[in-house]
Amino acid sequence: MAFKHIFKVALSWFSTNKAAFPKSKVYSKSHHISIEGKSDLAISAAKAFKGDPSLYNPEDLLLSSLVSCHMMSYLYLCDQNNIEVISYTDHAEATLEVNSDASGRFVEVILKPAVVILNPEQIALALDLHKKANQLCFIANSCNFPVMHMPTCLAG
Repeated sequence: MAFKHIFKVALSWFSTNKAAFPKSKVYSKSHHISIEGKSDLAISAAKAFKGDPSLYNPEDLLLSSLVSCHMMSYLYLCDQNNIEVISYTDHAEATLEVNSDASGRFVEVILKPAVVILNPEQIALALDLHKKANQLCFIANSCNFPVMHMPTCLAG
């Protein structure tokens, strides 16, 4: 039996003062996302797409969602397998291809989780659990591009 959960966000954007930039044909890309009970997110387009580079952008947030979801799925599996995780870091990369008509898409993501566990005898299992974590990850299951993994694991 599948359970459904509804997630809601609100977006607000307002036009910049066109009088200040009369020759500009580009709208401001900065906007706010509101989620009830949470701090607002200030978002813009990536710098490459004429956005404010000091703000989060949708591409950053998509990759952040994948990294975060994979980690949570992985930690769940480690708990299920009695693996004590000491630390978990990731330096993920996403590749976005943009076409000549300005359309584009992510073509791959590479997660690079580096995990330190307590018991050195569990390193092989800890590494293998990344495959299962990918199968459990809600965000990875929603993507139409490959999410690859280059995990490392050490005992601490």
